[in-house]
Amino acid sequence: MSKTKRITLGVAAGALALGAGLGVTSMATAATTPTPSATSSADATTTPSDHGGKPGGRGHDGDGAKIAQELATKLGVDETKVSDALKAFREANKPTTPPAEGTQGSKPDPAARDAALAKSLASALGVDESKVTTALEEIRSAAQAERAAALKTRLDKAVTDGKLTQAEADAVTKAVEAGVIGGGGR
Repeated sequence: MSKTKRITLGVAAGALALGAGLGVTSMATAATTPTPSATSSADATTTPSDHGGKPGGRGHDGDGAKIAQELATKLGVDETKVSDALKAFREANKPTTPPAEGTQGSKPDPAARDAALAKSLASALGVDESKVTTALEEIRSAAQAERAAALKTRLDKAVTDGKLTQAEADAVTKAVEAGVIGGGGR
Protein backbone atom coordinates (compact mmCIF):
# COMPACT_ATOMS: atom_id res chain seq x y z
CA MET A 1 0.00 0.00 0.00
CA SER A 2 1.42 3.39 -0.90
CA LYS A 3 2.25 6.00 1.66
CA THR A 4 -0.43 8.37 0.26
CA LYS A 5 -3.13 5.73 0.60
CA ARG A 6 -2.08 5.02 4.19
CA ILE A 7 -2.15 8.70 5.09
CA THR A 8 -5.55 9.12 3.43
CA LEU A 9 -6.92 6.07 5.26
CA GLY A 10 -5.44 7.31 8.53
CA VAL A 11 -6.98 10.75 8.12
CA ALA A 12 -10.32 9.21 7.13
CA ALA A 13 -10.25 6.86 10.13
CA GLY A 14 -9.37 9.77 12.43
CA ALA A 15 -12.18 11.87 11.01
CA LEU A 16 -14.58 8.98 11.39
CA ALA A 17 -13.52 8.43 15.01
CA LEU A 18 -13.83 12.14 15.74
CA GLY A 19 -17.26 12.28 14.11
CA ALA A 20 -18.43 9.24 16.06
CA GLY A 21 -17.12 10.75 19.28
CA LEU A 22 -18.90 14.03 18.63
CA GLY A 23 -22.06 12.19 17.70
CA VAL A 24 -22.02 10.20 20.94
CA THR A 25 -21.29 13.36 22.92
CA SER A 26 -24.14 15.17 21.20
CA MET A 27 -26.49 12.29 21.90
CA ALA A 28 -25.47 12.23 25.56
CA THR A 29 -25.98 15.96 25.84
CA ALA A 30 -29.36 15.70 24.15
CA ALA A 31 -30.39 12.97 26.56
CA THR A 32 -29.65 15.17 29.58
CA THR A 33 -31.04 18.40 28.18
CA PRO A 34 -34.55 19.03 29.48
CA THR A 35 -37.13 19.14 26.77
CA PRO A 36 -39.39 22.17 26.94
CA SER A 37 -42.90 21.10 27.76
CA ALA A 38 -45.68 22.04 25.41
CA THR A 39 -48.19 24.36 26.95
CA SER A 40 -51.34 25.37 25.30
CA SER A 41 -53.07 28.64 25.34
CA ALA A 42 -56.22 28.78 27.32
CA ASP A 43 -58.78 26.29 26.30
CA ALA A 44 -62.50 26.49 26.51
CA THR A 45 -62.45 25.38 30.14
CA THR A 46 -59.97 27.93 31.46
CA THR A 47 -61.31 29.61 34.54
CA PRO A 48 -60.01 32.31 36.80
CA SER A 49 -58.65 29.53 39.02
CA ASP A 50 -56.28 28.36 36.26
CA HIS A 51 -52.93 30.04 35.80
CA GLY A 52 -53.05 32.07 38.98
CA GLY A 53 -56.53 33.36 38.31
CA LYS A 54 -55.76 34.77 34.91
CA PRO A 55 -57.82 33.48 32.01
CA GLY A 56 -55.74 32.67 29.00
CA GLY A 57 -52.89 31.28 31.06
CA ARG A 58 -50.72 34.30 30.49
CA GLY A 59 -50.62 35.41 34.11
CA HIS A 60 -51.01 39.13 33.42
CA ASP A 61 -52.72 41.18 36.10
CA GLY A 62 -54.90 42.80 33.43
CA ASP A 63 -56.48 39.44 32.65
CA GLY A 64 -57.69 38.97 36.24
CA ALA A 65 -59.08 42.48 36.26
CA LYS A 66 -60.76 41.88 32.90
CA ILE A 67 -62.60 38.76 34.01
CA ALA A 68 -63.65 40.44 37.25
CA GLN A 69 -65.00 43.37 35.26
CA GLU A 70 -66.83 41.13 32.79
CA LEU A 71 -68.34 39.00 35.56
CA ALA A 72 -69.39 42.06 37.52
CA THR A 73 -71.14 43.47 34.46
CA LYS A 74 -72.89 40.19 33.61
CA LEU A 75 -73.92 39.51 37.20
CA GLY A 76 -74.85 43.09 38.10
CA VAL A 77 -72.57 43.20 41.14
CA ASP A 78 -69.66 45.37 42.28
CA GLU A 79 -66.38 44.60 40.53
CA THR A 80 -64.43 44.76 43.81
CA LYS A 81 -66.66 42.06 45.29
CA VAL A 82 -66.05 39.86 42.24
CA SER A 83 -62.28 40.43 42.46
CA ASP A 84 -62.30 39.55 46.14
CA ALA A 85 -64.40 36.44 45.52
CA LEU A 86 -62.07 35.28 42.72
CA LYS A 87 -59.04 35.89 44.92
CA ALA A 88 -60.62 33.93 47.78
CA PHE A 89 -61.41 31.05 45.43
CA ARG A 90 -57.82 30.98 44.12
CA GLU A 91 -56.40 31.02 47.64
CA ALA A 92 -58.74 28.26 48.80
CA ASN A 93 -57.83 26.10 45.80
CA LYS A 94 -54.13 26.78 45.62
CA PRO A 95 -52.09 23.56 45.41
CA THR A 96 -50.55 22.70 48.75
CA THR A 97 -47.55 20.91 47.27
CA PRO A 98 -45.60 21.64 44.13
CA PRO A 99 -45.79 19.09 41.31
CA ALA A 100 -43.06 16.45 41.32
CA GLU A 101 -40.00 17.35 39.30
CA GLY A 102 -40.38 16.52 35.64
CA THR A 103 -44.16 16.42 35.77
CA GLN A 104 -46.75 18.98 34.83
CA GLY A 105 -48.86 18.10 37.84
CA SER A 106 -52.39 16.89 37.51
CA LYS A 107 -55.08 19.37 36.65
CA PRO A 108 -58.41 19.06 38.37
CA ASP A 109 -61.39 17.86 36.40
CA PRO A 110 -62.56 20.96 34.47
CA ALA A 111 -66.25 20.30 35.08
CA ALA A 112 -65.70 19.84 38.83
CA ARG A 113 -63.47 22.91 38.96
CA ASP A 114 -66.02 25.02 37.07
CA ALA A 115 -68.84 23.84 39.32
CA ALA A 116 -66.79 24.67 42.42
CA LEU A 117 -65.95 28.11 41.03
CA ALA A 118 -69.58 28.87 40.19
CA LYS A 119 -70.74 27.69 43.62
CA SER A 120 -68.06 29.72 45.40
CA LEU A 121 -68.78 32.90 43.43
CA ALA A 122 -72.55 32.49 43.81
CA SER A 123 -72.20 32.13 47.56
CA ALA A 124 -69.75 35.02 47.94
CA LEU A 125 -71.74 37.36 45.70
CA GLY A 126 -75.27 36.37 46.68
CA VAL A 127 -76.14 35.46 43.10
CA ASP A 128 -77.87 32.36 41.75
CA GLU A 129 -75.33 29.68 40.81
CA SER A 130 -76.88 29.10 37.38
CA LYS A 131 -76.46 32.81 36.59
CA VAL A 132 -72.76 32.61 37.52
CA THR A 133 -72.31 29.45 35.43
CA THR A 134 -73.93 31.11 32.42
CA ALA A 135 -71.79 34.25 32.80
CA LEU A 136 -68.58 32.19 33.02
CA GLU A 137 -69.56 30.19 29.92
CA GLU A 138 -70.32 33.37 27.97
CA ILE A 139 -66.99 34.93 28.95
CA ARG A 140 -65.10 31.76 27.98
CA SER A 141 -66.91 31.53 24.65
CA ALA A 142 -66.10 35.15 23.81
CA ALA A 143 -62.43 34.66 24.76
CA GLN A 144 -62.29 31.48 22.67
CA ALA A 145 -63.76 33.31 19.68
CA GLU A 146 -61.17 36.09 20.10
CA ARG A 147 -58.31 33.57 20.18
CA ALA A 148 -59.66 31.75 17.12
CA ALA A 149 -59.97 35.03 15.21
CA ALA A 150 -56.45 36.07 16.20
CA LEU A 151 -55.08 32.71 15.06
CA LYS A 152 -56.92 32.99 11.74
CA THR A 153 -55.48 36.47 11.23
CA ARG A 154 -51.93 35.23 11.95
CA LEU A 155 -52.32 32.23 9.67
CA ASP A 156 -53.84 34.31 6.86
CA LYS A 157 -50.88 36.69 7.10
CA ALA A 158 -48.43 33.77 7.01
CA VAL A 159 -50.11 32.48 3.86
CA THR A 160 -50.09 35.94 2.27
CA ASP A 161 -46.40 36.39 3.21
CA GLY A 162 -45.55 33.01 1.68
CA LYS A 163 -44.44 31.48 5.00
CA LEU A 164 -47.18 28.83 4.88
CA THR A 165 -49.33 27.32 2.19
CA GLN A 166 -53.10 27.44 2.63
CA ALA A 167 -53.05 23.67 3.20
CA GLU A 168 -50.52 24.10 6.03
CA ALA A 169 -52.58 26.88 7.60
CA ASP A 170 -55.68 24.69 7.38
CA ALA A 171 -53.77 21.85 9.05
CA VAL A 172 -52.73 24.14 11.92
CA THR A 173 -56.33 25.29 12.36
CA LYS A 174 -57.53 21.69 12.39
CA ALA A 175 -54.88 20.71 14.97
CA VAL A 176 -55.85 23.61 17.24
CA GLU A 177 -59.56 22.83 16.97
CA ALA A 178 -58.85 19.18 17.80
CA GLY A 179 -56.84 20.20 20.86
CA VAL A 180 -53.64 18.67 19.50
CA ILE A 181 -51.83 22.01 19.87
CA GLY A 182 -52.77 25.22 21.64
CA GLY A 183 -53.38 28.52 20.03
CA GLY A 184 -56.97 29.34 19.31
CA GLY A 185 -59.39 27.39 21.37
CA ARG A 186 -61.33 24.28 20.54
